[in-house]
Amino acid sequence: MKKLVLISGISGAGKTTASNVLEDMGYTCIDQYPIELLEDLMELINTSESIKYQKVALTIGLLDLEKFYAYFSNFEIDMDLILIDANRETVINRYKFSRRVHPLVVSNIVSSIEEAVEIEKNIIANFEDTSAHIIDTSNLSIAQLKEILDSILDYNPHNNLAVTFESFGFKNGVPDDADVVFDVRILKNPFYVAELKPQTGNDQPVRDYVLNSKTTEAYLEKLVSYLDFYFESCNRKEKRHIMVCIGCTGGQHRSVTVANYLYEHYREKYMCYRKHRELK
Repeated sequence: MKKLVLISGISGAGKTTASNVLEDMGYTCIDQYPIELLEDLMELINTSESIKYQKVALTIGLLDLEKFYAYFSNFEIDMDLILIDANRETVINRYKFSRRVHPLVVSNIVSSIEEAVEIEKNIIANFEDTSAHIIDTSNLSIAQLKEILDSILDYNPHNNLAVTFESFGFKNGVPDDADVVFDVRILKNPFYVAELKPQTGNDQPVRDYVLNSKTTEAYLEKLVSYLDFYFESCNRKEKRHIMVCIGCTGGQHRSVTVANYLYEHYREKYMCYRKHRELK
């Protein structure tokens, strides 16, 4: 079956970057394809034997997304919808830095970037109950975005859920792209042990200190039980990438240890990634 990917999302969030990643994965990427020519494109995809049209990715503005999505949903085609999102502050800063003008401002639909982002955020919200893959790029590197896209589009059909376990410090705020957040501040804190304070959860002494505790054992037992249920539920809903965020005070010891533990626990069952936000 031919493969079609629709890429849309907030202007300035990274749609072009996502398209470039897909191009490197062998997709024929088309930007701003005219909606009036959809029938011609569909006929080409269905009839062409060229490898060029085996995998096609279309980058679409959010205002036209509903029409594109509705049109292609009428055909038997392997289609993925990827929505690139970012928080308001990130988008506004990116536009200020690049000095570009937002497409909705150019079109006289709105008069400010703030208004444009609000409109686009509302459109994305309408797709939250579909099988769309919504990726928040606010704190993602290009390499991390590539990992997520690769996990979505090249997944094993028998192992199709990608999970990122991210540690963080509550003092620096909760990650914007979190699907679920767990607080591990109730666990023993290595920060108050002189020889452990300069180390992190990536170091074995800190790991042993945190994990060798009845409180931690009980916490992890309940956490794993919940995640087993949650991941299975996400699989049934065809949600293919989950951000599990683990927080402690500073994001150096307990959260890193637990994120690493969960990564090791689930890596054989799902496509797992880990990220330690506060570790440089």
